[in-house]
Amino acid sequence: MNRCLKILFFALLVKPMVLLGLGLNIFFKARLPKAGPAMVVANHNSHLDTLVLMSLYPLSQIHKIRPVAAADYFLCHKVVAWFSLNIIGIIPIQRSNIRDKEALFAECHKALDNGDILLIFPEGSRGKPEALSALKRGIHHIIKQRPSLKVVPVMMHGLGRALPKGERVFVPFNCDVVIGEAIPFEEDAKQYIDSVYHSLNELLALCMTRQSIVLDE
Repeated sequence: MNRCLKILFFALLVKPMVLLGLGLNIFFKARLPKAGPAMVVANHNSHLDTLVLMSLYPLSQIHKIRPVAAADYFLCHKVVAWFSLNIIGIIPIQRSNIRDKEALFAECHKALDNGDILLIFPEGSRGKPEALSALKRGIHHIIKQRPSLKVVPVMMHGLGRALPKGERVFVPFNCDVVIGEAIPFEEDAKQYIDSVYHSLNELLALCMTRQSIVLDE
């Protein structure tokens, strides 16, 4: 039942909003992982980020796309919690009082074992529009147990103006989504996070100079 509701929600509301309301331009879509287990790491400027990323996938696959989201934000209200868990399909993560990192990411590993694709925002929370904040090390705690996992960076540009942090009114705005090459695993956490940051920053630079990339047909 929830799977049907999820498909209807994305078919009737999200995909039309993304494709028509945003005028979305997608670059290098072929680089997206087509099947799990895999991980997509993206910048985070807007509540639209998750919906845009999920809309890149066909409806037949939407139930396999699992956003990792803050439990304290999305589980604070019964209705929001039900919608987040059952329609969006989030994996809730605690952002404070973290003691056992193995338990913290247990649901992420369960989803990956199930062949799902995780959507992770390594900045941890929404930052300033069209800017990249420092990244947290959570993704390295996940991937160090799965060094062969495909991790693909994605930069979204314009969503911070279409629905910025603190605003509730959606403003139609042309937005770009640029998908990067998969990021190889590195044992050292700092080096790995630096590699992820560098990849996202390169994609941001491409967004700022769109003339240098070719739009996917």
